[in-house]
Amino acid sequence: MGRTVTETHTTGVRGDSGPEVAQLVASRVLDVPDFPQPGVMFKDLMPLFADGDVFRQVIDGIIAYHGRDSFDAVAGIEARGFVLAAAIAYASGVGVVPVRKAGKLPRATHAASYALEYGEATLEVHQDAFTAGRRVLVVDDVLATGGTAEATLDLVERAGGTVAGFTVLLELGFLKGRERLAPRPIHALLTV
Repeated sequence: MGRTVTETHTTGVRGDSGPEVAQLVASRVLDVPDFPQPGVMFKDLMPLFADGDVFRQVIDGIIAYHGRDSFDAVAGIEARGFVLAAAIAYASGVGVVPVRKAGKLPRATHAASYALEYGEATLEVHQDAFTAGRRVLVVDDVLATGGTAEATLDLVERAGGTVAGFTVLLELGFLKGRERLAPRPIHALLTV
């Protein structure tokens, strides 16, 4: 039996950049039931990345929200955060820094572990990724429970950076990740 894939419901959508941007993101999210395990409704953002016009509008919207001069670097969280970070960095003329899973970076790193529903994971960033006080916009695709985001924001600060903002395309509001990250400001283009 094949999987049923449906579009995310798009009426009454909300997000921190307003209903128009939220609607744009929602129109390109597909719900995939029972992935990666039974009972989970996976939110597939690949259609958004594949639509050049929508992807450009999303990237431009993120930059406009934060202000082009409000950050000196963009840190992307593995793996889909890399796609966003690279595009934002290129459009803004700043550098991009990957925040990777443990064991993927070749030089001395800072590491942060966080709990998953089925165990623990570790993220790393190079120790010399940021000069002291460098303003860093952190981006990822989804904010769920906030464990990955919390670990990443802490890593940026331990590596000498100053978190200038944190943006996600999609926030799963019912998992309360925003509350976990308080008082840090969160920018979600679409909250469901």
